[in-house]
Amino acid sequence: MNPAIALHDLTVAYRRHPALHHISGRFEHGTLTAVVGPNGAGKSTLLKSLLGLVRIDSGEVEVNVARKRIAYLPQQAEIDRSFPISVLDCVFLGYWQKQGVFGGISQAMAARARDALLAVGLHGFEGRAVGSLSAGQFQRVLFARILVQDAELILLDEPFNAVDAKTTEDLLAIIHAWHVQQRTVIAVLHDHEQVRRHFPQALLLARRLVAWGDTAQVLTESHLHQAKHMPEATDPHAAPCQAKEAV
Repeated sequence: MNPAIALHDLTVAYRRHPALHHISGRFEHGTLTAVVGPNGAGKSTLLKSLLGLVRIDSGEVEVNVARKRIAYLPQQAEIDRSFPISVLDCVFLGYWQKQGVFGGISQAMAARARDALLAVGLHGFEGRAVGSLSAGQFQRVLFARILVQDAELILLDEPFNAVDAKTTEDLLAIIHAWHVQQRTVIAVLHDHEQVRRHFPQALLLARRLVAWGDTAQVLTESHLHQAKHMPEATDPHAAPCQAKEAV
């Protein structure tokens, strides 16, 4: 069976310096994987590469999931909350890929959106403006949007950044439910203990691949030390990226 995603010698560079350098590996269907690494390791770039949001310099990303079945949650800092939209309308955006711009919202779809808000603990918030919410409340809304999207592949970029402990606990429960449902979940995270407790698989990046597999075998002291001190992870003056020569 083909994996959900396969990376074949993936390289992404900014101004000829590598953000991701010759990454190869597989995300199998139904796996729950944390992407970890030091600042500047290329974690967010990896997610954007999977979605085709950044230019690939060499190699290939093979995605064996229909685009309509992929959900992406960017970092909150990348989302403009100044647009005047209600919580419920924001959740309705989860139907966009299947319904299109002009697709209507049926009563059943509206009921499902309200059920999603109930599931994330925001019953009664339907009419609130998203700009009035706290960071944790807004992250709950974004998870509700993914719930109605019914995605097969879910990509989360720092989903617990700047949210409170209770929200993190509740959102982790939703992620575990997705895992039980055999959805493929890939999340960029920073808290190694959180990864050890909740994510069976881990990918450790430092622009290059350090380790990928069972979390206990990836997040070892040796691997973490290696990632922290890899020159490519911290040196802005590293040599320009070059494609591998054919063997």
